[in-house]
Amino acid sequence: MSEAVSQMLKRYSCVTQQDYKNALKEIIQELALLGLWRSKFFEKAAFYGGTSLRILFGLNRFSEDLDFSLLQPEKSFDIQAYQTAIETELAQFGFNVTMTPKNKNFDSAIVSAFLKANTIEHLIKIDVPEAEQSRCHYDEQLKIKLEVDINPPPKFETTVNYLLQPIPYSVKTFSEPDLFAGKLHALLCRSWKTRVKGRDWYDFIWFIGRQTPVHLSHLEERMRQSGHYEDTHPLKGDTLKEMIHQKIDKLDMEKAKEDIFAFISDRSEVDIWSDNFFHAITEKLLFK
Repeated sequence: MSEAVSQMLKRYSCVTQQDYKNALKEIIQELALLGLWRSKFFEKAAFYGGTSLRILFGLNRFSEDLDFSLLQPEKSFDIQAYQTAIETELAQFGFNVTMTPKNKNFDSAIVSAFLKANTIEHLIKIDVPEAEQSRCHYDEQLKIKLEVDINPPPKFETTVNYLLQPIPYSVKTFSEPDLFAGKLHALLCRSWKTRVKGRDWYDFIWFIGRQTPVHLSHLEERMRQSGHYEDTHPLKGDTLKEMIHQKIDKLDMEKAKEDIFAFISDRSEVDIWSDNFFHAITEKLLFK
């Protein structure tokens, strides 16, 4: 294990196999970001989504995917152009990771790829205790989805954040009010009927606790683009609150809790979750 990776690993208090897997995945995510920075990716794109909240803003949960948005629409964008940069960066730190672009079989504004690595091989690389290694199937794959929105909804702002490990580098990201808008779009508009993303609700609490205002204009653009808001009037705060209240009334709270457990270390964080709790904090929403 390289000294740089060893230093990155010290940030984590790993006990269980899941702890080590979460740490390994996050280190690979950050090295992929470094590779993207070296390849000038952030001159045309910005980082957003749950992993950006975790890595750049200190959200206290782990996250799975790397989500990006182009700064301007570009139908011809090719994610494969960054494959060598990502794989080379990871290899320099001892990680044997391959990037596999996903073929689109329908017209979509999202292009995607998967970063894949053998889990037990890389648990060994970060010196995980043998007892935890033995519980991992020999061909288990660690997967990180990388997605880029090539037709971004307008009216967003970006900022630059700096990371210091394994070397200092910068990552362009959406402003916090726009990140909150993106999270609320996901919370309100995900199309899955049976799978509940408790992670969305966890992040909702986090934003409200930080008193981050929602950028309503950007949220409106996102919802119009996805067909979830067709009113001729601009989206207002009271209308948004009512949408969230309606979503809470339909929320399967136990499934929401189950979804978040693999991503947090302290399960008591969600003991307070209830319809009444979410209805109450919704009234604390601030708007930009």
